[in-house]
Amino acid sequence: MRWMWIDNIIEYVDGQSMTAIKNVSLAEEYLHDHFPSDGELPAVPVMPASLVIEGMAQTAGILVGAQSGFREKVVLAKVVKAQLHEDATHGETIRYTADIARLSPTGAATRGVVDRLGHAGPHAGKWINIGQIDLMFSHIDNNMSGLRFPEENFVFSDNFRTLLEGAGLASLAPAAYS
Repeated sequence: MRWMWIDNIIEYVDGQSMTAIKNVSLAEEYLHDHFPSDGELPAVPVMPASLVIEGMAQTAGILVGAQSGFREKVVLAKVVKAQLHEDATHGETIRYTADIARLSPTGAATRGVVDRLGHAGPHAGKWINIGQIDLMFSHIDNNMSGLRFPEENFVFSDNFRTLLEGAGLASLAPAAYS
């Protein structure tokens, strides 16, 4: 089973950027165990920072994979920078925007911005920047160790194909899934 931390791809600019969203819902079990309090503020369910980082990794990973038509197995190699200034809680939407900073035969570097849309309270209807996440990816078929990996693309699964189709980007899907 593969967990998806993005719900929809809303923008794709070939060779440049991808934007995806995640609606944070109490229907997701992880929120029921993640209730930090902050000083005099009461505890509220928030999306863990590690899952926000994974959402950016999925967005940026799809962007990087699309550059080679998903012929390369793209894996997260390094979290270069992850700064989250605020949390996202149930009823809010997270927007991940990933840009390619560098692309080579062995991997890629991406820069990411994380924004949050509140649906209630003083920031209702406004996108607020809550962080930056910069990542590095490796094309493991072009690794320097000489290791060989299975031919099937274990990174870009059927779940990702469904996500691409839902965004009207089925033409980007790996040929193995066509």
